[in-house]
Amino acid sequence: MTTTATGRARFRVVMFVDISGSTRLYKELGDVDAVKRVRGCLNLLCRVVEEHAGRIIKNTGDGLMCDFAHSDQALTAAEAMQFAVQGQTEPSLSIHVGCHLGHVIENSGDLFGDTVNIASRVTGVAAAGQIIATLETVQALSEEMQAKVRALDSVSVKGRSDPLPVFDYLWGRRTDLTIVGVPVARFNGSRLRLAGGGREILLDRFSKPGTIVLGRHSACEITVNDPAASRQHATIEVRGDKFVLVDHSANGTYVTWDGAAETCLRREEMILPVRGRFALGSSTSVEGATILAFSRESSG
Repeated sequence: MTTTATGRARFRVVMFVDISGSTRLYKELGDVDAVKRVRGCLNLLCRVVEEHAGRIIKNTGDGLMCDFAHSDQALTAAEAMQFAVQGQTEPSLSIHVGCHLGHVIENSGDLFGDTVNIASRVTGVAAAGQIIATLETVQALSEEMQAKVRALDSVSVKGRSDPLPVFDYLWGRRTDLTIVGVPVARFNGSRLRLAGGGREILLDRFSKPGTIVLGRHSACEITVNDPAASRQHATIEVRGDKFVLVDHSANGTYVTWDGAAETCLRREEMILPVRGRFALGSSTSVEGATILAFSRESSG
């Protein structure tokens, strides 16, 4: 085990488990009863984690962050959680689970690092009643456990240019499916052409870095001389074969394409369509707004 300035570096399976549809529960039961119901469910999940040699790292509101030493322990615990929640009284609750195996930094009882971020993102992909695991988690499973895993499509993860292979753990039933290899993600070789502010930029998955910054600051890849725009207003990220516009501003980013109604992003993100245009801080219809045009094209 290595000691660093910020804590201990460890190799762990990080798992997030969230209660699905908790908003509906608050509407049906009211705040007081819903809180009791959620707390009861979380206490049950905590017991399951501890029974399977896991650790509760923290409560995330309507869910838990926990970790395990081995992949088999983590997915066995996740399956036990699903069965435990199924056995609860009405109104019924469901959970969704995501996990990733990798290095983490442990400091003051909390975990940090890319492994934690990936586990959190993977959990967001999982549907109610589903257990999603990354390739690293699955590769560390025993053969018996791997027989219950089904490959899914790769998913785009914020901060990564390549898609992340993910797998569905088929809890509660057996399957003849075994893992014999993971298909390589296929890319359509597209690139994004972005023009505005007197500049034109081409962006693809081989671009370094795979993110461009837009805003008023002179260090931005495209500088917009508009007082409505923030200094670092928005970014465009390459995620696999997709280009994702992420707003970081106070006034929003306004996007329109192919006659569609204009969309305003406020601290939100969206996958850019084939072509369109957007403005930073004001509508594309406002006189004097700096319009940035984008289009996807083949890089072949």
